[in-house]
Amino acid sequence: MAIKQVKTGWQVNIQPGGRSGKRVKKTLPTKAEALAWERHIQATVQRNPDWTPPKKDARRLSDLVDLWHRHHGSGLKDGESRKRILLAMCNAMGNPFADKFTPDQFAEYRLKRIDAGLTPNTMNREQAYLRAVFNENIRLEHWKKENPLTKLRSFKIQERELSYLTNPQIKVLLESLSQTISSDVNLVARICLATGARWGEAEGLRISQIRNGVIQFVQTKSSKARAVPITQKLETELISHHESNNLGERLFEAAYQAFRDGVKIAKLILPKGQLTHILRHTFASHFVMNGGNILALQKILGHHSLAMTIRYAHLSPDHLQETKRLNPLAKLNLC
Repeated sequence: MAIKQVKTGWQVNIQPGGRSGKRVKKTLPTKAEALAWERHIQATVQRNPDWTPPKKDARRLSDLVDLWHRHHGSGLKDGESRKRILLAMCNAMGNPFADKFTPDQFAEYRLKRIDAGLTPNTMNREQAYLRAVFNENIRLEHWKKENPLTKLRSFKIQERELSYLTNPQIKVLLESLSQTISSDVNLVARICLATGARWGEAEGLRISQIRNGVIQFVQTKSSKARAVPITQKLETELISHHESNNLGERLFEAAYQAFRDGVKIAKLILPKGQLTHILRHTFASHFVMNGGNILALQKILGHHSLAMTIRYAHLSPDHLQETKRLNPLAKLNLC
């Protein structure tokens, strides 16, 4: 019998090319679907007698991660750590066959992770990592089907208000940093405040990156170098600091813990997750409040998208000032 009922549905078992042809088997949920598939295969063989069914793809999700890493991820700055995260995700989802992987499986996985205390931001990042694995394998023609995560929406994240330090707070912080055991931490912090650099970018500076009144940041999050002007006073201080230490090309030793100690001494209460990053927010906020251009700020900060930089626009002195004279109460002299 070509079609019979089995425990998992209705099984089609036919030789569309005759007794000498290749046997084809497939199980479908309903008898109607099984009959329709049988007719489809028979019609396909009539049109093309040499047709053979595609080989079953036995690759697991982790196999696609390995392919991604070999051909693309190994060249990324965070390639190794991203691979570890991806493989952990595969294991947590039971490492399914790649061609059987569905959006529902990932949606179920992320709900369990949320229940376990992970943040929506973390899950959006994991989703982006796995989506990129499929996209890159499609681009390299290692994957012929659609990306199963294309239509799965990420969690919508409520934007947090960006905090920054006021001028009095900056003075208190810098004084407190000078009280720590680190001879580098105050200067690293001032580089961040003067250029909008991330802590790691400033802390990892080499003397060769400072010349002609410009700091050239090369080891950046976006992997794109950017040049930011500094004052002659700061450049002279950096050169002098380098000459007085014994670190070769490097200007500074690790000073992150000293910054944490300085924040405690200053008794500053910072938003969660914004320890050293508060310096970058402070630079950007003061840049805009002092009349700086948003497009110029985008280049200084090295943001790929203007959407990242536009978050600071509301701090501009001219931001939405028209509301004071264009609202209906103003026209009626009632405000």
